[in-house]
Amino acid sequence: MTNPSAKPDRKPEWLKIKLPKGANYLNVKSILEEKGLHTICSSGKCPNMGECWNAGTATFMILGDICTRSCKFCATKTGKPLPADTNEPAKIAESVRLLNLKHVVITSVDRDDLEDNGSGIWALTIKEIKKTNPGITIETLIPDFGGKPELIQKVIDAAPDIISHNLETVRRLTPQVRSAAKYDRSLLVLNQVADSGIAAKSGIMVGLGETETEVLELMDDLRRVNCSIFTIGQYLQPTKAHMAVAEFVHPDVFEKYRLAGQGKGFRHVESKPLVRSSYHAEKHV
Repeated sequence: MTNPSAKPDRKPEWLKIKLPKGANYLNVKSILEEKGLHTICSSGKCPNMGECWNAGTATFMILGDICTRSCKFCATKTGKPLPADTNEPAKIAESVRLLNLKHVVITSVDRDDLEDNGSGIWALTIKEIKKTNPGITIETLIPDFGGKPELIQKVIDAAPDIISHNLETVRRLTPQVRSAAKYDRSLLVLNQVADSGIAAKSGIMVGLGETETEVLELMDDLRRVNCSIFTIGQYLQPTKAHMAVAEFVHPDVFEKYRLAGQGKGFRHVESKPLVRSSYHAEKHV
């Protein structure tokens, strides 16, 4: 495992966060509740929710808040989802307008229950946001759509500015951490995105038991498929039912990873303990 580190049964000082509050935070919360929309910020228990919402930004989660997969790291609910809301794209677009966003991030739960894995709603959401908010930039954090190129292409054809798909962890730990996704399939998703000319982005968590060598090998794998933006953050156990933290990785190691990523040719690397895939996303465009 990476070193130096702190004991995994007690959070170190560098992982302490402030509780969300403030006028902008309450405004974002109010608009989301009024429209009945979901965010990965709250569903995923993101530690940066207060900072981002106070800055007037949020990562919208489409296709409901119940995922058909049950990854060991993720706080999102799992089970049988409700039917897709065909009015959701318009509601998302209007909420983006009300929040006066210049950049928006869209993600979703996995919808393996749908024939198109939700790709149709994905494409429509991007188009509606563009129509209602001229000049906005859009990042999409997509699932693997079962690795079906024609479904991934629907999102590509809607032309967001960045398409992100997270590897989440190193090759060796993928079967333990991700319930259905496969390491090489995720690389193929990113390769298809990069080949389209849209910026490909990916992210991982550390502190799951990976080694520094494995993280560096993962970076090489991403660069081989022309992924140009990369994020690294500390895994935090959302509940006792989820995978335990193996290690709290020291900020010095995160900086070491950042410099290594830059040396390998990534255009942008975010690497700090509290970084999540959409953290400071507006800087990645």
